Amino acid sequence: MKKILVINGPNLDMLGKRDKAQYGSFTLSELEGYVAEFSAKLGVEVSFFQSAYEGAIIDKLHEKGFDAVAINAGAYTHYSYAIRDAIECAEVPVVEVHISDISKREEWRRTSVIKDVCVASFIGFGKDSYTKAIEYIVRNL
Repeated sequence: MKKILVINGPNLDMLGKRDKAQYGSFTLSELEGYVAEFSAKLGVEVSFFQSAYEGAIIDKLHEKGFDAVAINAGAYTHYSYAIRDAIECAEVPVVEVHISDISKREEWRRTSVIKDVCVASFIGFGKDSYTKAIEYIVRNL
């Protein structure tokens, strides 16, 4: 059974309260339940981690015991070379995920410093950005 880690970065714990036009009305807990249910149907074990702290996210990327990672690095996507470097040296493939379409948002959000070290990116599909990432991992990695 594949083991996939889903990492959510800063402010994703505020889902359901934060800019519903961009992020929807679901909470992080509801998102995790949705992804867990989808993953179970594919026979995948999924674990979740959320932190606003860059170092905690980096430490999690360095952990062993997963076959792949799906990461929504939140605002760190746009400027954290430390997270980029952690992804680059991760021993497993990492897939970038975003609920909103960052390519159609504010100018500063359009840059992803992690994209080139991720094996794939799924952006702008709402909750399904995560399920598309899980499905990609199962079928391709």
